[in-house]
Amino acid sequence: MEIDGITVIGLAAATLTTLAFLPQVIKTWRTRSATDISLLMFLMMTVGIGLWLTYGILINDLPLIGANVITLVLAVTILYFKLRYK
Repeated sequence: MEIDGITVIGLAAATLTTLAFLPQVIKTWRTRSATDISLLMFLMMTVGIGLWLTYGILINDLPLIGANVITLVLAVTILYFKLRYK
């Protein structure tokens, strides 16, 4: 499999947008506080990520699937913290 410039841009975008959730997960876990996190925003984001994952599966796009599986896990973790640490 040859990786071209377009694929590199896509992989970089997937990596950055996926890892963008990690600081929030870490901060929420450490502080045990999720009061400043919007429940509606994260519900909408999680559903959207689930739809992107479904789309990636339907078109058999491995980078899209991989990025959205990881992002979905991180988003669901934040939702869990939001509901647990009210």
